[in-house]
Amino acid sequence: MTDPLVTTYQAREARYAALRDAALAHTTHLIEEAGLKVHNITGRLKRPESLADKLRRKPGRYRTLEDVTDLVAVRVITYFESDVAAVSRLLEAHHEINWEHSVDKSMMHDPDRFGYMGVHYVVKVPRLVEQFTPHVTEPPQHYEVQIRSILQHAWAEIEHDLGYKNREAVPREVQRRFYRLAGLLEMADEEFMALDRLSRDYAATLPERVRTEPDSVFIDAQSIQHLLEVSPVRDLDEAVAARLGVPLLTRWPDPERPQRLSTLLHYVSVHSVGGLLGELRRNRPDILDFAARLLPRLPEAWLPAGGVRPGTGLVNHALLRACANPSLNPQEIITALDMSGILSTRQMVDTVLDTYAEVTNENGIDPRHS
Repeated sequence: MTDPLVTTYQAREARYAALRDAALAHTTHLIEEAGLKVHNITGRLKRPESLADKLRRKPGRYRTLEDVTDLVAVRVITYFESDVAAVSRLLEAHHEINWEHSVDKSMMHDPDRFGYMGVHYVVKVPRLVEQFTPHVTEPPQHYEVQIRSILQHAWAEIEHDLGYKNREAVPREVQRRFYRLAGLLEMADEEFMALDRLSRDYAATLPERVRTEPDSVFIDAQSIQHLLEVSPVRDLDEAVAARLGVPLLTRWPDPERPQRLSTLLHYVSVHSVGGLLGELRRNRPDILDFAARLLPRLPEAWLPAGGVRPGTGLVNHALLRACANPSLNPQEIITALDMSGILSTRQMVDTVLDTYAEVTNENGIDPRHS
């Protein structure tokens, strides 16, 4: 026999679906407006069979649908455990929380805790959400917001699939492994947070370190991203663009380009920012002349973009080094830049080598160019 609450829920399911969509949009807007980066945000509507199962497991506990606090849920999955607290504070500031039914489940466990959950809030439907469901009569009064880190979410999903609802459900033979796994996940969360802090600290101190101790700064995607915006790298790119009579595309959307440039510089044995800056200053005339001769011979490789891209000077510097060193191959640089399909690799390599020979003969470039 179907529980009357399930029947009522099925009849009102469209109302709850409308609330889910509006709550999801509202939560997403809050998080984006606050500038918080999260993995994803999803909305969930409880299935009637899940509600029926819940009512069977807890007979007499729920007299009305309003007593069931998780019919509608929004789930926020963060990258780090520390972000769970940031999202929690944001939600507390913009919602009326039903504290009787809300809980930080990570604070409920013993030191050898079973489970690795997160934060669950039951919130009163705010007016900003109500305005998105004007067609709904007798709208639900609350919904649930779950906040977990990726690793907390992984634990909860696997734990659920294994069918272990609580400590007592786990056979004693496997309890110890559950405790160990929970500890490993917690340690992994902490290590990811530490890596995130180190990365942000590195980015924050990078400009000053490049200015005061460039020899200690390694060539990587972050240091290249910074160098593309300052002298002498930016100045060289602007000079190449001026020589060709085209703009420098400073807003060209290619998040992978700093990593590609880093890869090709390592290939030609340029590993420190100090070493790179010194070479660019010493060899600027040769790099500029080489680029001004080479690029017009390869218009298919760059002209469709409408100008030259940031890092053009670095590319031509690396090509010069590759041409000057018999143990290096310009083809590796073309491959690193992912330029396949524009012209054949052989065509591009031959054009680079011909241009290098021309510049060497005319300008007397030292074949040991470095």
